[in-house]
Amino acid sequence: MAGGAFAPTSGGKEYPGKFTFRVFFTCLFAATGGLIFGYDLGISGGVTSMDVFLKDFFPDVYQKESSVKASDDQYCKFDSQILTLFTSSLYLAALVSSIGASMATRKYGRRPTMMTSGLLFAAGAIVNGLAKNVVMLIVGRLFLGFGIGCANQSVPIYLSEVAPSKYRGALNMMFQLFITIGILIANSLNYAFARLIGGDMAWRLSLGGAIVPGLIILLGSCFLPDTPNSEIERGNYGRAKDLLLKLRDVDNVDEEFNDLVEASEKAKLVKHAWLNIFKRKYRPQLVFAVCIPMFQQLTGMNVIVFYAPVLFKTIGFGSNASLLSSLITGFVNMLATFASILTVDKLGRRKLFLMGGTQMLICQVVITIAIAMKFGVSGNPGVISGTYAGAVVAFICVYVAGFAWSWGPLVCVVIMSIFIYKLLPETKGVPIEEMTVVWRNHPHWSKYFNEDDAQFETSKPKDIASA
Repeated sequence: MAGGAFAPTSGGKEYPGKFTFRVFFTCLFAATGGLIFGYDLGISGGVTSMDVFLKDFFPDVYQKESSVKASDDQYCKFDSQILTLFTSSLYLAALVSSIGASMATRKYGRRPTMMTSGLLFAAGAIVNGLAKNVVMLIVGRLFLGFGIGCANQSVPIYLSEVAPSKYRGALNMMFQLFITIGILIANSLNYAFARLIGGDMAWRLSLGGAIVPGLIILLGSCFLPDTPNSEIERGNYGRAKDLLLKLRDVDNVDEEFNDLVEASEKAKLVKHAWLNIFKRKYRPQLVFAVCIPMFQQLTGMNVIVFYAPVLFKTIGFGSNASLLSSLITGFVNMLATFASILTVDKLGRRKLFLMGGTQMLICQVVITIAIAMKFGVSGNPGVISGTYAGAVVAFICVYVAGFAWSWGPLVCVVIMSIFIYKLLPETKGVPIEEMTVVWRNHPHWSKYFNEDDAQFETSKPKDIASA
């Protein structure tokens, strides 16, 4: 059963190579970069639901939240521009740093960028854990965001380049798995600290605890090699080939090595890469590079994961009950991710997108109706009963499970599912350097390619397998 995640798949050129412990542990340590993103997603929402944290930094929010009556608007307890700035400053920093990290990753390698992400995240954890005012909180969040931007840029690329193409889906999903593990750990710590310790130390330990995942990715990266692709980009052909031989554990990697060199040489011929991506022949890649992340953000999943404790508290759960409910959904999130790891290289990405989207759409409709029946459009009145609350949590768990093994748009889920069904080709088992062939053979995207493009793509540079 467990071995099913790593069953070979077909769909493109297959290079010789084995699934080795070296590959597994290399990807495992690299994927721990997901811990920092997951930990922040889980910890921040929990901390902002702690009364003592709100008292110290956002007294207006605490006053509004603590004095609300059943007849008041239940939907606006946490309405605060400063609180919003505290939470959103991380994402602004992550956006900025991801742009810089993309250039650093290409120029200096994937591993140094991963190390930098851990260092920045650990620094942010220290500042937040020692925070005396809102300014320190926001500065700490900025450092955390810089770290997350670097990790989100470098880790998925690292995993894709190290993993053999026929196992790439499962190994790449390890990054998502560690995100869910980070969320679960954060939810567990929030609940434990609030229940057992309380006071200022509860939120300080939660925020300051982010130093642990930061140090894990920092120290773990020190023991990782860079990828063959990265070594080739920097002209280290001999080192790249030696590394590829170790990763694939076969006697001959000439075909894969030559294709990697060819892809690198073509990339070097491209002038003004940021402008070139707008050319007609790159339209498929551009569309999906923009639309998939966009639809991922236009989803209720960020509300469920990041603001889960606040959400549960808003709809009538007590403080500890909201943290416990978040812990439950975090556990479901982590378990359901294994379903994707076990099936992605068998079923493919496309089917998981469509199946998970349907599951989430149904659950979100039920959740919306349940909350609307209790609180209406205006957010009042009502106290939620234990049975009713349990039903809401159950459907949220099913929704989270659907997201965890696929990806998660709601209102957009119909649009996105049609988009995936019509326009996304299956890429399972296809090496990254051969991906253009997939787009060229697609009934819709083939019209964006002409004969000159095909001739350029099939022209081979000189064989340097002996380099």
